[in-house]
Amino acid sequence: MPSDEPLVRFVNIQKSYDGETLVVKDLNLDVAKGEFLTMLGPSGSGKTTCLMMLAGFEPATHGEIFLNDNPINRVPPHKRGIGMVFQNYALFPHMTVSENLAFPLEVRNIDKSERETRVKRALDMVQLGAFGDRRPAQLSGGQQQRVAVARSLVFDPDLVLMDEPLGALDKNLREQMQYEIKHIHENLGLTVVYVTHDQSEALTMSNRIAVFDDGIIQQCAPPEVLYEEPENAFCANFIGENNRFLGKVTEDNGDTVKVEIDNNAGTMVAKKVNVEGVGVRSTLSLRPERVTVNPEPGQLPNIFSGVAEELIYLGDHIRTRFTVCGHDDFIVKIPNSADHAHLKQGETVNIGWTAEDCRALDPSD
Repeated sequence: MPSDEPLVRFVNIQKSYDGETLVVKDLNLDVAKGEFLTMLGPSGSGKTTCLMMLAGFEPATHGEIFLNDNPINRVPPHKRGIGMVFQNYALFPHMTVSENLAFPLEVRNIDKSERETRVKRALDMVQLGAFGDRRPAQLSGGQQQRVAVARSLVFDPDLVLMDEPLGALDKNLREQMQYEIKHIHENLGLTVVYVTHDQSEALTMSNRIAVFDDGIIQQCAPPEVLYEEPENAFCANFIGENNRFLGKVTEDNGDTVKVEIDNNAGTMVAKKVNVEGVGVRSTLSLRPERVTVNPEPGQLPNIFSGVAEELIYLGDHIRTRFTVCGHDDFIVKIPNSADHAHLKQGETVNIGWTAEDCRALDPSD
């Protein structure tokens, strides 16, 4: 479990490559010892730049980064004691697997017998104990990535940074490696800062996720909080599947608001999260699994007629696309169970949801 004590601190960090445009804007972030923190966001959002500044490959334009309470802005990368895993593995092709793992130990002047012990331990950790004499070209992509992970751990670093490490792997191997890295983190109590643009990867692996957009952390929270309680429209749209309605607040009741949907499509009751006052624009956010099909009359504050336009069988649920309130892309995940009779394409039914599950957020239009 992560401790309450920060291992890494970003304090008022800014980064500009051209002296004018900030790609990271006033970043303040603590990473706890033992935490798996993922920096998640679209391309150009600033997440990889933050990782490169922490690694020492990019200088911060302003602010200070601390590791174990020590400022490290002027400490060269090789003296920071940080393990790194890259997407392209970055293994030496002319060395064997064992030699690749021994290299970071050699540069730290660790004696030969200790190097052999550590290399064997690291290879066993990633289940490649029998592969020490092979060269990288003789390994599969997944095996090469395991070697890269082992090399990042072999010198017992305080911190491991991972930059899109699974991006080159196929879907099945990628998912398998997610769990392997997660288990290594848990078993060793490592501190990991991980960069990805893959939201499912972030949800699977992380203790906390920092969602980046336009050089700013939009929200930093555990996966379940980020998914269930997004604080703004960007996070709601970026994490998981999401139904959106745009409209204007017509009534403010403290905890809830009423929102008139654009084009006079109807009025919805929503939890007041990130809007202030009557007359302001709002984005309503609703997860597909929170929608009830054929609710009892009066059971829910939001009940609307929907036409089932498309039904896709996905085993444990039926992904159904409805037209609702003039929107033809409203998604409902209907559990595949005896309690839920299958709809037919073109059928019109009532669908509904609670105010609690419908979040009134900032306007995204």
